[in-house]
This record gives sequence, structure tokens and C-alpha cells, in this order.
Amino acid sequence: MSMHQIMIYTRFERLWHWLQALSILTLLFTGLRIHGTHALISFEMAVNIHTVVAIGLLCLWAFATFWLFTTGNWKHYMPTKQGLWRIVRFYSYGIFQGEHHPYRKAFWRKHNPLQAAAYLGLKVVIFPMVWISGLIYLYVISGGSWQGLINFPSTVAMVHTAAAFALILFLLIHVYMLTIGDGFFTHVKPMMNGFDMVDVSHVEEAYLEADEPGHIRSGVDR
Repeated sequence: MSMHQIMIYTRFERLWHWLQALSILTLLFTGLRIHGTHALISFEMAVNIHTVVAIGLLCLWAFATFWLFTTGNWKHYMPTKQGLWRIVRFYSYGIFQGEHHPYRKAFWRKHNPLQAAAYLGLKVVIFPMVWISGLIYLYVISGGSWQGLINFPSTVAMVHTAAAFALILFLLIHVYMLTIGDGFFTHVKPMMNGFDMVDVSHVEEAYLEADEPGHIRSGVDR
């Protein structure tokens, strides 16, 4: 095994990541206005922007899910117990003792076990809570016929709000994690140019050099 600069985030992944981030921040901003937390824009504008961006993000999520399964990238998001305790120990104790991160990215596994579990929970729990509760509200507001099926509309609002606060918590933790270790820019750079230091086997190195030479660089960043 040897360390190389490998393109592990494709152009679509990077575009998906930043569009998703921008959309979520916009939804949080407009959602807080709808709840009356601030009055930086009008209520009507907040509702209109929230609805349009939400529909666009839902389409992006649907396409990204299709891409994950058709390309096989879903495997990176499958949690595993192997090495999980070492990661948990590092973030809860070792990091404050100046220990090195115990996980090295691999060509076939770009997320550590804790990251994979967090991203999977985001995709199969929090996002569906946002989708379902948001679509119900959108349908009810637009005069749909689901009114009789919803005895307590306030429950839908609570679910939607709880999912929104879970997203805020995830974003705060996500940004905090970017400040750990080698520095903020070092962690963000791979999501800008696609390349990161990855542990590759000699077989993987030979494959990349022969079939995808543009996806591998030497171990020195350039």
C-alpha cells in the first residue's frame, strides 16, 4: 500500500455537495423567517423561495440517489464495525491528547466508519423526514385532499422543524470537524478539486495509471 493523490470526488459529487449545501442553507434561512425567527425578508418571499428551492433540492436528491446506486458509490456509505471504536475513541479522547487520526482513506473506502454511519443516518432518516413532512405541507397548502388524513397538522410541522434542527446540528458538527487536524482548507480542498491523499494497493495504482491516468498523482500535492 502507498499514499497517492487520488480523485475520489468526481465533478458531479462536488457539484452535488455544494448545490446541496447552498440549498440547505437557503432553506434554513427562509424556514427561520417562516417561523418568525427573523424578519430580514417578507413572509411571502420566504415561502416562495422555500418552496422553489425545496423542490429543486428534492430533484437533486433523487438524481444523486440514482447516481449512487448506478455507479456503486453507495458502498462508501455503508457503516462497518471494523475500526469504529478507534474512531469514536479518537474523537472523544485521542484528539485532545494530540494523537493522529487512526483512519487512512482507501480507494474503495473514502469515509471512515463513523462518517459512513452519520451520512447514512442523514440520508435514510433526516432527509426522508424533511421530504415527507414538507411534501405533506406543500400538498395541504396547495388545497390537496389530504386534510381528512391529517388529524394533527401541527405534528407535521413539529416533524419538519425537528428535522431542520437536526440538519443544523449536523452542519455545525460538519464544519467543526473541518477545523480538526491539518486545518480547514486542507479538508475542504478535496471537495474543490476532487483529489485527496488515499491509501492504494499496487493493483489499484496500476489500474489507475493504465486506465485513468488523470485520476492519480504522486504522493506530493501539486
